[in-house]
This record gives sequence, C-alpha cells and structure tokens, in this order.
Amino acid sequence: MRAFLSRLLFLVCSVLFVIPTLAHAADPAWTTPITPFRIADNLYYVGSKDLASYLVVTVKGNILINANLASSPPQIRASVEKLGFRWSDTKILLNSQAHFDHMAGAAAIVRETHAKNMVMDGDVSVVETGARTDFLAPSPNVRNYAPVHVDRVLHDGDTVSLGGVVLVAHKTAGHTRGCTTWTMRMHIPGEPAGTWRNIVIVGGTGFWSEFHFVATPGHPVSYPGIVEDFQHTFATLHALPCDVFLGAHGQYFNMLAKLKHYPKDGPRVFIDPQGYQDYVADAQKTFEQTLSQQQAASGR
Repeated sequence: MRAFLSRLLFLVCSVLFVIPTLAHAADPAWTTPITPFRIADNLYYVGSKDLASYLVVTVKGNILINANLASSPPQIRASVEKLGFRWSDTKILLNSQAHFDHMAGAAAIVRETHAKNMVMDGDVSVVETGARTDFLAPSPNVRNYAPVHVDRVLHDGDTVSLGGVVLVAHKTAGHTRGCTTWTMRMHIPGEPAGTWRNIVIVGGTGFWSEFHFVATPGHPVSYPGIVEDFQHTFATLHALPCDVFLGAHGQYFNMLAKLKHYPKDGPRVFIDPQGYQDYVADAQKTFEQTLSQQQAASGR
C-alpha cells in the first residue's frame, strides 16, 4: 500500500510540473515587446516582457545573449536600434540554453549579422541539429528549430572577450546539458566611479515531469549524470558572487515588478543579492523534493 501511495504522489506531482511548461509554450509575454533599457554601463536589455535578451556593447562591436524564438529577431533588432546601436555591429552570439525559446532565432541572427555563434559543450549537437538531439526529444515541450553552426565550443569557466569587456561562462547543466550562466563585472550608472558590480545571468534551473532523475521500468534517467549535474549547478550558483540578479526569463528575477521603480531609481533596481540567493535556494529545494519523490516512487 505504501508503495502504491508513493507512486500516486509521484504521478500527481508530475502533472503539477508539466502544466506550467505547456502553458508557457503559448505565453504572450514571450512575444510582447517592451521598451529596451540600460542595466549597466555596457549592458542593455533588448528582449520581450519575459524572454530575456541582453546586449553587451563594446568599442569593437557588440555581444548578444539569447536569440529567443524564431519570431524574435525583428523584435530584438528593433530594441537594439531604438537604443541607438547598429544591428550589424553584433559580433558574437551567446545563449543561456539550447531550448527553442532561447535559440530558435539564432540562425536568422547569424545570417543577418554574421555574428560568431558560441555554445557550451553539452548543447552543441542540440543547436546544430535544431533540438533533434535534445535528451527529451521528441517532446511537445522541446520544439525543433532551424539548425545553426557553432563557431566556438565553450567549456565551464571559459571567457568571452571583446573590446575590453569579459564575460565568464559557467556550465550550470541539468535543464539542458549545456545550460550556461553568464557573469561579468561592470559599473552601474549613478554609482561612484570605480564601483564594480558582479552581474549574474542565470541560464535555468527548472524541469518538468519528463525529467527522470531515477530509473524505473521503461523510463531510464533522462541522461546519465543528470542528478550530479543539477547538484553541481546549485553548488556553482550558490558560490557565485552576485549584486545584479538577471536571468534567461524576466520572471526569474521579478523584472516587471522591478521596472515599476526604474523611472525613479534607475538600473539600481536590479541590485538584488538576496533575491538571487532566494531564487537559487527555492530552485534547489524543488529539485531535491522531486528527486526524493522519484526515489520513493521507485522503491529506493
């Protein structure tokens, strides 16, 4: 009886986890434009109301983080140009993860700008096959997109440099095999000269019912080492120094609520080290609870 109840609890939790994912697939916030804004001296937000895209401006050209949906490049380009920058100055394209909501627009952006596409190891084959080699494929939650060539394979701790600006790539795998959290140090407008802030752009920590952390009959683990990857991700994120909390989705860092205070307080509204630690702690708790539920359902 106890084993039956454990399996029933696991199935209920699985349903609860899948519903938000399917709802997000049609989330209008993914395609609703928002006025672009400045975050730091060299960093701007050029995404939609929820799908985040960031422009890093340098004297040698610009870096774009996240291409978003296949329909997103015109919106991102309009935001870049509204800020007064040239789309053709995009020299490097980076990403947070290889899912369609962050990577489907990459082929168009590379074609239009000739930017060098740089992707973390673990996500390279997914990007170059248009998600056909994603560990969850085929799945309604993992949509295919136009394949795009990877010019540089990144590894954990690699740096991306352009025009004196340096970004660090942290492999925070689990959500995808090459999910990437980006960090950089920059000055925030309005703060004293010489004050540098640690900026963290979280790649992703979520999962849904299709993620299998424990092997059961007919369902092997999603990929070997996925549990260890998630555990490493949370250890990495907890250890990162963070002043400015950002992410691949605006909802990660409560962007819309913070923007209400932007007209008065400016970019400082994104200084939120406690919010960052709370986000990581909550995500880790959700993972650990689900892992325990799957272990109990499997009889382990």
